[in-house]
Amino acid sequence: MHSTKNRGHDATTRICLALAQVPVGRVVTYGGLAELAGLPRAARLVGQTLRRLPRDTRLPWHRVINAQGKISLPEPAAQRQWTLLREEGVTPVKGKVDLSHYGWPKPGEL
Repeated sequence: MHSTKNRGHDATTRICLALAQVPVGRVVTYGGLAELAGLPRAARLVGQTLRRLPRDTRLPWHRVINAQGKISLPEPAAQRQWTLLREEGVTPVKGKVDLSHYGWPKPGEL
C-alpha cells in the first residue's frame, strides 16, 4: 500500500509533467490540468501544487487560469502572469482569456 506522502508526490509529479506539455501561447484551466495529469476533480490540488513551485521554476505556471478564463492570483503575481501571457501572444479581453481560442487542448489535439 502506498503512503499518502508518496501519492502526494506522485500527484505533484503528474501535475508538473502535464504542465510542461502546455504549449506557448495556450492556456489550461486548473481542472483541465488536473484531468491531463490523470487526477480528475483535483483542481484545488493543482492550485496548491503551483503555489509550491519555486519562484525560478521553468515550468509554465503562468499558462494555468481558472475556468472563467481569469487569473486567480492576487497582485502583484497576477500582473506578472498577464505580462508573461501577453509575451506569448495571449490577449485578454476585459480581464479574461478566451478559452475557446487559447484553451488547450482542443478536441482531438492530443
